[in-house]
Amino acid sequence: MFRTVAVSLSLVAVAARLFLQPLEEPSGVDMLTFAVIGLVYLFTLVYGLMLRGGWADRIAAVVQVVGDLLIASVLVFLTGVGDSPFTFLYLLAVIGASIVLDGRGALVAAGGSALAYSLLLVAVKLQWLESPLGVGNLSQQRLVFLIGSNLLALVLIAVLAGYLTRQLSATGGRLSAREADLKKLDTLQRQILACMPSGLITCDAAGLVTFVNRAASVILGLEAPSPPTGTHVESLLPGALGLDAHQRRRELSVQTRAGARTLGLTVTGLEGTGGGGTLIVFQDLTELRRTEEDLRRADRLASLGTLAAQLAHEIRNPLAAMRGSAQLLVQAPDADPTSVRLVDILLRESDRLSKLVEDFLRFARPPPPLKRELELEVLVGETVDMLRVDPLASQVRVERALAPMRMLVDADQIRQVLINLLRNAFQAVGPGGSVRVTLREADGQCWLRIWDSAGSIPAAHLSRIFEPFFSTREGGTGLGLSTAHSLVRAHGGTLRVSSSPREGTEFLIQLPMRG
Repeated sequence: MFRTVAVSLSLVAVAARLFLQPLEEPSGVDMLTFAVIGLVYLFTLVYGLMLRGGWADRIAAVVQVVGDLLIASVLVFLTGVGDSPFTFLYLLAVIGASIVLDGRGALVAAGGSALAYSLLLVAVKLQWLESPLGVGNLSQQRLVFLIGSNLLALVLIAVLAGYLTRQLSATGGRLSAREADLKKLDTLQRQILACMPSGLITCDAAGLVTFVNRAASVILGLEAPSPPTGTHVESLLPGALGLDAHQRRRELSVQTRAGARTLGLTVTGLEGTGGGGTLIVFQDLTELRRTEEDLRRADRLASLGTLAAQLAHEIRNPLAAMRGSAQLLVQAPDADPTSVRLVDILLRESDRLSKLVEDFLRFARPPPPLKRELELEVLVGETVDMLRVDPLASQVRVERALAPMRMLVDADQIRQVLINLLRNAFQAVGPGGSVRVTLREADGQCWLRIWDSAGSIPAAHLSRIFEPFFSTREGGTGLGLSTAHSLVRAHGGTLRVSSSPREGTEFLIQLPMRG
């Protein structure tokens, strides 16, 4: 770039000289000068291509400096040697040598420039060469003065340029080291932000998001790794900026593509940003809160089960006595038809109550599972096929995707769980609905999902859906899901439910692979 600028200025100077002189045809010297300048442009282009191609080494630098000295000598010779306006080109050659070589190269270039200029002066003085523009008044004293002053100027420029080049090189080295350190620090920072399990979002004073790390994108279920420019933080975390500033740790419920999430947030102002930005760090507490809810539910069910077992035991004995007495009444010889009909009603209702007590006892004290190794996908497939003939399943589209899985389970208990969940799904979707059963291994566990397209369970009912006697269906006992929950827990697993009008209802059974 410097060479191009310098040669362009030289071209302007020659053109200005031709413009200012009386109107006449350019001389041969002028044409030769233009040719030399054009040659310099050509060499500059070649040097640029060599630099781009990575072919520029020390030999190429030496050739370049020698070429600069030759071009400067030709121009000085063509323009009158001692009176030439282009003697400054020697200085430029020395400066160029200090840049592309080093301080020693600048001194060598200064010596070569002084020698070339001196030889030109002596050759013209002794008429060995004849300059096209003549030599002017070149006395012996002027000859010595020109050689000495030129040598002194070239050496001083070489020393100064070499010193400045060394300083520039040292400064550039320090800057390169600092730049490398900054790049390493930036890479480390990005790795930390990418690997940290907590979500992190920063926004400016207007609430516009400036950064989102990978964990935040995963937790919030964002489609892109980073939200579009101009996204407001309230669209990602509604209510995050309006939380109580005096409460350091807060919880926030947000709706994501994967469903509702409970987040634990820490909101902090960013210092030194000059604009009052905000830093939001959060963790996904959804699984933790689900586990806590499972434990609370298990405690409630355990207490209720103990009470239920005692109550059912107290009911069974009087109920058996009442049924026996009713049977004796109907067998009496003098029983009239009205009494027989009433006793039949009493027997039927007592049988229904007895079955309800049996179901309640099965929920309160489920028998320990008798596990044996079997193909779980076969058991699930057979149960689905068995229920397809159920009137509730008529006109219901049933899909299944069952991965092969060999496990230790109680076949009867798992079948009972599936019957309870599938019959509920068939009743929920009705004719024209869809039910999907999937079985696969994930996170070292067996995941059995039963999904239906109803999606009509209100959020207020989800926390009570596994409680005994809780039912939103007319005629339901509320023991089916409670019994299923107890049987799954007896296998060391968990039974969870999620529901929304848009995504439907899904029951997830998680069983340990090694029972």
